[in-house]
Amino acid sequence: MTTEVQAAANAPQSARSIPLSLFAFAIFYGGMVCIAGVLGNKQVALGPLAVEAGIFAFLLLVVTSSSVAELHGRETANRLVLIGFIPLLVSLALSIIVLAVPASPDMAPDRLDAFNTIMGGTPRIWLGGILAYGISTFLNVTIFSRLKAREGAKLLWLRAGIASVLSQIVDTLIFITVAFYGVFPIAELLMGQMIAKVVLSAVLVPPAVYAFVALGRRLDAR
Repeated sequence: MTTEVQAAANAPQSARSIPLSLFAFAIFYGGMVCIAGVLGNKQVALGPLAVEAGIFAFLLLVVTSSSVAELHGRETANRLVLIGFIPLLVSLALSIIVLAVPASPDMAPDRLDAFNTIMGGTPRIWLGGILAYGISTFLNVTIFSRLKAREGAKLLWLRAGIASVLSQIVDTLIFITVAFYGVFPIAELLMGQMIAKVVLSAVLVPPAVYAFVALGRRLDAR
């Protein structure tokens, strides 16, 4: 077999431009960016806590970015967060366009009202969501990576929990303040959302990061 043929035979393995785990996590991350805002239209009761359902998708964003930082470094994780603005802004633009296009007369009025309620939003809510996403996810990666630089590869659960809790506090402060300040008193809403998100971050994120990191290592070992 000639050198050229051997090179061609080995091309699929050697020509992979990014690790398989990063490719898979990037696709997953983009999906969570788009669905988080839709899920946020429902408030769920978790015992005494009430929180918008979008937190589950957002926590998965935190888990994914932390896992990428663990596996591929802070710079790659920050790039993932930055690229996440693309599906976020495109989905927002498409929502605005679809809401502006007249509905078919054959569409049932109750379905149209439900769609407009779910997909509509004020510019302040949209702005709050964009700012909260960018600042809190970059903060999560920064805290996680700095703790790793200080503590090394150990205490993954602690690094994941601390980074998630702090970033969720910032996320709540930014979003609720930008979206609702001056519309109604926000102190009670802020406190309730913050407690709920801190508890969920502390309980759910560390084991999920362990699972994602293990999955990523298995994918990259193939």
